[in-house]
Amino acid sequence: MNTAQLLLGVVFSSIGLGYFMYGKKQKVTMPLVCGLVLMIFPYFVENTVMLSLVGITLSLTPYFIRL
Repeated sequence: MNTAQLLLGVVFSSIGLGYFMYGKKQKVTMPLVCGLVLMIFPYFVENTVMLSLVGITLSLTPYFIRL
């Protein structure tokens, strides 16, 4: 694990925590699920490019898909 992966993991986990808290408080499914996935997936992805692409995709998903 290098510094970039660690920093990206912290950034995406923080965004995920925000989405999770919002989804739980507002009882909205999409931000809740995306928040959980954003908090968990950095532990399993070792490639920095893949970490960035998946993190950005999951961060933007609740904005475009509202359930």
